Amino acid sequence: MNNKITLTLDDAKKIASAAEAEARNNGWLVVIAIVDDGAHLLHLLRLDGTQFGSIEVAIQKARAAIAFRRPTKVWQEHIADGSMRYLGLPGTLPIEGGLPITVDGQFIGAIGISGVRSNQDTQIAQAGVDALLKSS
Repeated sequence: MNNKITLTLDDAKKIASAAEAEARNNGWLVVIAIVDDGAHLLHLLRLDGTQFGSIEVAIQKARAAIAFRRPTKVWQEHIADGSMRYLGLPGTLPIEGGLPITVDGQFIGAIGISGVRSNQDTQIAQAGVDALLKSS
């Protein structure tokens, strides 16, 4: 039997809290979505005033990051390099801002951020991931 690390609701709240702090420190209005290793939504946070269109985008960024076990920035870069075939890959979202979450080499979930520039979304997501890893 394998031992599996799971992402708990408390973990998701810790990630979201750090991500929220990063967003607020920069005055950015965003949606923060955290999913488990099966891409099921665990926690969603929409800062007051954030466009509602960012809700689904954040969720899809998180789901794409865990489904393919890589940051969504990978597909953004492929598209920018002219590899348009990635646009047809089911479940991908070629917009930076989704990061998988790994602990001890295990993919346990992902975070997706939407609301500001893609690189800023990633900055916020990374702050959330870093907070979890520092507490583990």
